[in-house]
Amino acid sequence: MEILRAEGLVKYYGSGENLVKAVDHISFSVQRGEFVAVVGTSGSGKTTLLNLIGGLDYADEGNVIVDGQDITGMKDEELTIFRRIFQNYNLVSVLNTEKNITLPIRLDGNKVDENYITSIVSSLGIAEKRKAFPNQLSGGQQQRVAIARALASKPALILADEPTGNLDSRTS
Repeated sequence: MEILRAEGLVKYYGSGENLVKAVDHISFSVQRGEFVAVVGTSGSGKTTLLNLIGGLDYADEGNVIVDGQDITGMKDEELTIFRRIFQNYNLVSVLNTEKNITLPIRLDGNKVDENYITSIVSSLGIAEKRKAFPNQLSGGQQQRVAIARALASKPALILADEPTGNLDSRTS
């Protein structure tokens, strides 16, 4: 079953001699349960593509369909609800690790699956940091809290731009 489809995505910046074709008529699909990596050299459009798929930027042309829903025409408020993305960790300083992880679930008014959260924090090696506040965590631990938060609501799709870039190779 298809979870993501990009149809003819285009995103250009500049014009004339300064025209940059960051994403140039890209089409692909991803099936539910599939793990896909976008690879390429620096400046090849990987982040732009992820931003289009995640609704962080608008395509000049094309459509993005996520779980059967075309996000291309969504208004800003609808996109905010759709994304629930926290870039660059964006941990809330007055919330401990556990509350930072469960914040999106609670914002959506859903019940937290405590067993699942326990499994995630254990897998990520931050179980002993559940009550710690962001300023008490290393950068790598903060990144793992952000990863746990992304997984906690059991989303249909996760878009991650170098999610383990600041972690050592063993932790990654």
